[in-house]
Amino acid sequence: MIYRADHIFPIEGEPIINGYVEIDEEGIILSYGSSDSLDAQRKASAEYLEGILIPGFANAHCHVELSHMKGLFRQGTGMDGFIQQINALRLTVNREERIAALTEQMEQMYEAGVSVMGDISNCDESFECKASSPIYTRTYLEVFGTEPEDAPQILAEALQLQEKATRMELDAAPTPHSPYTMSPLLNRLSAVEGLKSGYLSYHNQESDQEEDMIRYGTGELAEDYKARGSSMPPVTGESALKYFLDNLQKEIKAPIEGRLLLVHNTVTDQESIDEALKVLKSPYWAICPLSNIFIHRMLPPLDLLRENNLTICVGTDSLSSNLQLSMIEEIRCIQEYYPHIPLEEILRWCCLNGACAVGAEERFGSFRPGKKPGIVLIDNVDYKRMMLTKESKSRRIM
Repeated sequence: MIYRADHIFPIEGEPIINGYVEIDEEGIILSYGSSDSLDAQRKASAEYLEGILIPGFANAHCHVELSHMKGLFRQGTGMDGFIQQINALRLTVNREERIAALTEQMEQMYEAGVSVMGDISNCDESFECKASSPIYTRTYLEVFGTEPEDAPQILAEALQLQEKATRMELDAAPTPHSPYTMSPLLNRLSAVEGLKSGYLSYHNQESDQEEDMIRYGTGELAEDYKARGSSMPPVTGESALKYFLDNLQKEIKAPIEGRLLLVHNTVTDQESIDEALKVLKSPYWAICPLSNIFIHRMLPPLDLLRENNLTICVGTDSLSSNLQLSMIEEIRCIQEYYPHIPLEEILRWCCLNGACAVGAEERFGSFRPGKKPGIVLIDNVDYKRMMLTKESKSRRIM
């Protein structure tokens, strides 16, 4: 089967005007290139699609098990307000309804072109859906716990979840949530356990409230913890990311191996980036623009991340902090606020970089022959500016 389109973005290669992608019956990429290179018979047999063709998306950060919370959250509350809402609303519907909601979202993501996902799980409710889904998922079994005496039991429960996921042939391992929701002990023990798999996800520098809490022990988040009588992380006078890296180095000597996905990075700075590059061998930097706007009315410093040649990925986060789980909407948001970033570069973030972050790059992320990444059409593109329009949509072709 050969598909032709106005533009082909192979990701590992330059975009091609009037290009084609050829696949076998199983969807494996055989070749791609300019349609002018096809002989008359093959060109005539090719199916023309109006738009651009890309490999399947990699949604680098999602909480699909929170899909039942769609439309329930107030926006612009900051992290303390968001945490209060999620604690109050997480179990407002029963298990069957929660599973039905996440299943619907998984199906919608697949049809819209997602082939790979880095997904956060706090329980097993998404396991059956992910095990049967055509989307490849790496599951990060996220743990919380502010009291150090609870750390062994919390980690033991995460390891039990990991065993269940493994029996269902899911790639899964424990991962810490963030610096402010965990005791230092649980933070580093869960990170060490997760890195045994070679992969870790960590909510990093998502808000000023997080930074204020770690640096100075002040701010709305810190006051919320004090009011609830929860133990707070140590006040370090340094960034939240440096706190995490220093804590981790109590167990593992730098440079630390493994693909560590730092998520959000909304208020990261050069000092934090320098520290991460010194300590981590393979950091990935996931951004979730619409989620950051939803909660904090902020966006990550993309130009700073690009200036440092960081490996950027894109995620949707959850329907508790987003209106939809749509990679196209995330791209549209990036282009609205950062119109100077080329679409080619953004698509690399959304396809190959995300696949690399979860260890799926040999199968997904580009049109390299031998891969089976899926084929996605994006329509209604402004070719003159090479930008998406309000009418642009994505749909899976293969």
